[in-house]
Amino acid sequence: MSLKIAVCLAAALAASFIVPSVQAQDHGRVFELRTYHCNEGKLPDLLARFRNHTIAIFNKHGMTSIAYWVPQDAPASQNTLIYIIAHSSREQAKKNWAAFGADPEWQKVQKESEEHGKLVYKVDSVFMEATDFSPLK
Repeated sequence: MSLKIAVCLAAALAASFIVPSVQAQDHGRVFELRTYHCNEGKLPDLLARFRNHTIAIFNKHGMTSIAYWVPQDAPASQNTLIYIIAHSSREQAKKNWAAFGADPEWQKVQKESEEHGKLVYKVDSVFMEATDFSPLK
C-alpha cells in the first residue's frame, strides 16, 4: 500500500470514529500518522506493548491517541501497525517525543519488551493538518 493511500485511508477511517473530545477546535493542532514496520514475528509483542504501556505513556506526555490499525491484507497484516496521534502543535510534538524518549518508564518498558530482539526495524512519520472541511480538527 502506498503512503499516499495509507494517509487517505487513515484520515477517512479516523473521521468515522470521532468522539466529542477529538472534535474540539485547537488552532495549530497537528496529527501524526505513524507506520511501524516490525521484525518477523514481533507484531504481537508490539501490539501488547502499545496496549499495556505505550498509550498510557503517550497520554502522560500530551500525545492524544486518535486510532490504531493493523492492515487486513498480507504481508502487511503480519508486520505493520499504523496509528494517528495528535499534538497541540508541531513544536509541541518535538517536545512530546523528547520527553517520551527520556521517560524512565518508557525506557524500562522498551528494554524489557526487546530483551529477545528489536520489535521494529522502521518507522515512517507524516505530520498532517486538518483541512477546513475536515470533520476531524
